[in-house]
Amino acid sequence: MDVSRLTPAERAARGKAARKRVPRSSHADFQPGDRKDPVEWLEEQATTRIPELVPIRHGRMSASAFTFYRGGTLIMAADLIGTPTTGITAQICGDAHLGNFGMYASPGRRMVFDLNDFDETSIGPWEWDVKRLAASVEIAGRDDDFSREQRRDAVLEAVRSYRMAMRDFAGMTNLEVWYSHVDVDDALPGILEEVSKKRAKVIRKSVAKSRTRDSMHAYRKHTDLVDGVPRIHSRPPLIVPLHELVDDHQREDLEERLGSMVRSYGRTLQSDRQHLLRQFRLIDAARRVVGVGSVGTRAWIALLLGRDTQDPLILQVKEAQTSVLERVTGESYYAHHGERVVGGQRLMQAASDIFLGWDRIEGIDGGERDFYFRQFRDWKGSIEIGSLKPTGLRIYARLCGWTLARAHARSSDRIAIAAYLGKSSTFDEAVADFADAYADQNERDYDAMMTAIETGRLQSEYDL
Repeated sequence: MDVSRLTPAERAARGKAARKRVPRSSHADFQPGDRKDPVEWLEEQATTRIPELVPIRHGRMSASAFTFYRGGTLIMAADLIGTPTTGITAQICGDAHLGNFGMYASPGRRMVFDLNDFDETSIGPWEWDVKRLAASVEIAGRDDDFSREQRRDAVLEAVRSYRMAMRDFAGMTNLEVWYSHVDVDDALPGILEEVSKKRAKVIRKSVAKSRTRDSMHAYRKHTDLVDGVPRIHSRPPLIVPLHELVDDHQREDLEERLGSMVRSYGRTLQSDRQHLLRQFRLIDAARRVVGVGSVGTRAWIALLLGRDTQDPLILQVKEAQTSVLERVTGESYYAHHGERVVGGQRLMQAASDIFLGWDRIEGIDGGERDFYFRQFRDWKGSIEIGSLKPTGLRIYARLCGWTLARAHARSSDRIAIAAYLGKSSTFDEAVADFADAYADQNERDYDAMMTAIETGRLQSEYDL
């Protein structure tokens, strides 16, 4: 719905009216019912992935109930179909778990905190992102053996932070919402006040380390000089250079096509960034295994050089498949999945990578697929979820809740959502109940996957 012609009062009334159709307490409901075998979902996803990498995906998912949850986005998307929604939609992440938030450099060279994974982004119910986040907090707490009270406190903190932030955004102008962001340097002092001196030292060190993770750092870590030319070194199956995947004749052809691909993708950038990209030339490329849920999709790193060998740019080129949300809600209005990812990322993030773009590429197997591009490293850093203590999990959950609300406020009717959520903790408590119930379901699904691995139904190779 286009709400630009509605008054703030009319938008608030819209949100309050939704309470009658969908009581806030109803969000506690989760009835698994007659659902598809979770292993079948994993088997279905494997059919579109590189066969030899699928066991690595299963291996990474098998590490814990939380890593299973990270990779089980499609399973939860199918489960969310039957849950209550207000009918108010937003550009949603589709996979807003704790591990998909983190730090990176803004174009203005400030470190910001934001959502950083948009493979599943789509238009959908804002509640789905909130529930995905809340359940991830509960599951992470269980993985670390936190008490029931400690876990619930952290979940409530995430949802409360979302609700209160949305209330604040409802009172802001459109431009104020658009410019809102979390500057790490500004937020850090307040966070450090709530943790021990020992933990504060660890956090400072993590932030400082993130600032060193750029193209030059990746260049030094992942390349060697071969006959005076930098080449990406091999670490199969996680990193496999182009020359190991094809013969010499095919490599020359593919290198030429990759060079054309970089030029073609560049046309999706702003004109000034196109000019910058043209100052680099492609030198080498390698297939790289990434993430947990993404393992098996086609992902590459491309090495480009500028003025000399001390002026590198390393791009990540990642396949954009059909969003798991589209599998259960219908097709995206984007004809190109790379554009879907980029469009969603630009809309939800406060600031996006200057090299973020997309293209459609013919692969080494002759298949044509959609990809998106971004810098491989640009001060990118994240919190090790398993290292958080109860207080740290609660603080981090609060930060993620605020960030998710800001992302939704940019694309949705923030006034209606805020009016629906209200001032009481009714919604918070309901979603915390949902998170607890869904964590139980996640454990059952995790056990089902582990049984499938033990019986040989799923192949698993744990590489971490």
